[in-house]
Amino acid sequence: MFVLDVSENGGWQSESMFAQDLVLKQRTEILHALCSSGSTEHLEKVLDILLAQGELTWEDYHNLRIPGIGSKLEKKEECESTSIQTLLTQRPGLVSKLQDCIDGALEALVESGHFTSGDCGEVQLPIHTPSQQARRLLDHVRSKGESAAKVVLQYIQQKQESVSPQNQEKLTTSRELLKYQKKLSSSVSAQSCFLSTYGGTSHMSLDDIYTEVQLELAHDHADVHRPLGLEDIIGSAGTVNEEADTVLVSGEAGSGKSTLLQKLHLLWARGTAFQDVFLLFPFSCRRLNSEQGELSVQELLFQHCCWPDREQEEIFQFILDHPHFILFAFDGLDELKQSFSDEHRLCCPTQRAPVHILLFNLIHGSLMKGVRKVVTSRPEAVGPLLKKYLCKEVFLKGFSPSGIDCFVRKHHSDSTVAAKVLESLQTNTALLGLCHSPVLCWIVSQCHKELLGCGDGSPQTITDVYLMILQHFLQHQSPLKSTIGLGWLQKHLKPVLHLGQLAFEGIETTYYIFSGTDLETCGVTEQDICMGFLIQSKDMTSTHSKCYEFLHVTMQCFFAALYIVLSSNTDRSTILKLFETQDMKETGLRSTCFRACLSSTDQHKHTVEGISTATETSNLQITATFVSGLLSQRHRSLWLHCCPTAMMEKRVRQVVRCLSKGMQKHFKSIPQPVEGEKKSMHAMPGFVWLIKCIYEMQESRIAKDALSKLEVDHLKLTYCNIGPVECTALAYVLQHLRNPVGLQLDNNSVGDVGVEQLLPCMHICKSLYLRNNNITDEGIGKLIAKGIQCDNFQKIALFNNKLTDACTQHFSHLLKTRQDFLSLRLGNNNITAEGAKQLAEGLKFNHSLQHLGLWGNNIGDAGAEALASALENSKSLVWLSLVGNGIGSTGARALANIVRNSTSLEELWLTENCITTAGVECLIQALKHNIRVKSVWLRNNDLSVEEVEEMTQRETRLIF
Repeated sequence: MFVLDVSENGGWQSESMFAQDLVLKQRTEILHALCSSGSTEHLEKVLDILLAQGELTWEDYHNLRIPGIGSKLEKKEECESTSIQTLLTQRPGLVSKLQDCIDGALEALVESGHFTSGDCGEVQLPIHTPSQQARRLLDHVRSKGESAAKVVLQYIQQKQESVSPQNQEKLTTSRELLKYQKKLSSSVSAQSCFLSTYGGTSHMSLDDIYTEVQLELAHDHADVHRPLGLEDIIGSAGTVNEEADTVLVSGEAGSGKSTLLQKLHLLWARGTAFQDVFLLFPFSCRRLNSEQGELSVQELLFQHCCWPDREQEEIFQFILDHPHFILFAFDGLDELKQSFSDEHRLCCPTQRAPVHILLFNLIHGSLMKGVRKVVTSRPEAVGPLLKKYLCKEVFLKGFSPSGIDCFVRKHHSDSTVAAKVLESLQTNTALLGLCHSPVLCWIVSQCHKELLGCGDGSPQTITDVYLMILQHFLQHQSPLKSTIGLGWLQKHLKPVLHLGQLAFEGIETTYYIFSGTDLETCGVTEQDICMGFLIQSKDMTSTHSKCYEFLHVTMQCFFAALYIVLSSNTDRSTILKLFETQDMKETGLRSTCFRACLSSTDQHKHTVEGISTATETSNLQITATFVSGLLSQRHRSLWLHCCPTAMMEKRVRQVVRCLSKGMQKHFKSIPQPVEGEKKSMHAMPGFVWLIKCIYEMQESRIAKDALSKLEVDHLKLTYCNIGPVECTALAYVLQHLRNPVGLQLDNNSVGDVGVEQLLPCMHICKSLYLRNNNITDEGIGKLIAKGIQCDNFQKIALFNNKLTDACTQHFSHLLKTRQDFLSLRLGNNNITAEGAKQLAEGLKFNHSLQHLGLWGNNIGDAGAEALASALENSKSLVWLSLVGNGIGSTGARALANIVRNSTSLEELWLTENCITTAGVECLIQALKHNIRVKSVWLRNNDLSVEEVEEMTQRETRLIF
């Protein structure tokens, strides 16, 4: 009766008379539903809801004196502190969360000194149900004050985080806070719904064009066995530092970092993802560079993202009180002019400081600890000092083959055109490799008419692709078809040089946003702007005038290269200085680049302090790559009438000389081999860049000369960010090696397309190491088909790729065909007993294989038996690894035949299987007949300590 009496006395005020009348009319039915079960649980839940929503006062609640939940708590003041208020407003949810972990919550309260053993006894009376105990705990905590309430809330939050990667706790939100969230999400949505990165003035809808890119964790994580998605970026998957709050998304220029972050913003703003983020604040580091004054964190958030209409202090206090529900997103950390530093520490969010100091303190957690941050950057710009503050790093690897297909089809509403573009890409694998970079895929799609009409002159290099987009934009600028022909660049040389000078001076000083004065100084006119290479930058906080930027940083590098190649105003040492970039990086020098190479009239007015050397180096390397491509003899007709031939020939010779000198420097760094070991070269950071420059020139003579003095047995290029583009360049250059080498490309992003690009250099590969490269059965089929034809090819390692049983038919054919093949390592893939049986068919006919590695697959006893049958009389096999394959004693019994009969076997690895004493006994008996076998590894099998001791004493060659 008391619940409905509350209604009549005004404690429960209905929002409409209709609802109140309905309650009164159905009074009997409601009472029956609440009380007929013999339990007060239904009634208590209703009271929890009424209390949380403020429809029932705390005094009214205790005056009811419901058995099991009444208490002698004193009445609290109306104005309660934040945590105590949270206990009240979130009471229904907290009861639900606490009832399964009462003991843990009480333990936390006792350890913090807020509860005694007597308090715990009152809460845990046997007559109370778990939900009643949870309510009594909340009531007692409320009487203990704010600090006790915080302990409980923190315990519940930690408990939830251990169960779920998302924060599920509800928030107490005021009306003004909700209005601000709506305003912020509306602002973020408006900024994110169109593709701004390289969409120019066409305003491509992000929904219409966005295509998922490949994401990989920088560190292997045992708990992650699936492709990463967008929500995994701020989720718990792959976390390596639980104490850190910052996620780094790293990728090369043009890999889609900004677009990915833009998609994340849009999904949050629409409420379709990242629901545990209440407020998201997006920042562009490029635009933060323009902030000259000092700011506090509050000013940074509100001035650069969204200004609250009122109650700024209340909203900022909410951010401080609920950091786990806030996300900061910083795009382009590599474009920040200042280097990361640990020297200037800030802890106070209201203290003003330069923007870069605020940013660095936010990243390493001195400021706003608990707020999640996502930062994008190129890999080389983030050093060890910053990486130690990351909770994880995610690599952005560009489009997959299916992603390229999806993007092209989205870009062209006409399915016929899309099909023709895709067909053209399939016939030009070099261009297909380039399209793994989203920015290059966009260019190719944008220039489909030029691509489909080029015949045999289809683009092969990055320079070719950018020349194609240049021609495309110029053609659309001029309605006269006569402007396009052999002299098309000459007819547009003046505006190209104006934009080139702007780009060149910007690259030189790491400036990416230009004012009207900058444009005027370089002679850039409104007509030049209308060509489409410059887009208007979003409003800057420091100026009300229009600002511009190139539609992508790689486009700025391309125009800078055009200026270097075509302008007569650059000093003769410009190219020499440009190719010294790598020396500058490796010696740690902070260079003014080629500032001194400009004539006095071209000196840029900006002065920059604290330039990020890594980013400067990266952009200069991209520029140098374009310079190499532009000076290729293939493009001689372009610049033939644009500048004196003698000057151009001289610049060509300069580039060739620089490339040769750079390669020789790498070769000289090769240490002499230790006696008995092969001579090996581990590539330095600039080696792949030099290879790409040589490839851009597309001249075999240069490639041959560059490698003429390289004498190594093994070339190691691990962790070098090698994708399909780099594979194309490597194959072009390495095919000119005089002697066969072992080529190690472990831990890169080669993929199936990259494998196909490597085929031209397969004839010089004695061994090929492609561990952890996202290769599938399709790529292996092409690789083995080529490898069978190459006499030098004898070893392959493919650990941790995406291989299945389907690949084993190719390896079986290889083993049958090549009687000089020595080593096959296929560990940590998805090969089962069927795959092992297929391999066994090839092994029966092979008499040369020395090393076979299948660890970390799932061949089981049946697979082990098939392999044992094929190998039991082997006279060549030295080493066999079947670690972690679910092999039991049946499989061990079969493998014992190899141990007994093989005249060559030295090591057998059976660690981490499920072999029992019966299987080990068979191995012991087999070892008695073969003294050549040195060891059989059996750690982590189904054996007791006593069994291990007994068997070790019987046979010392068993390793447990």
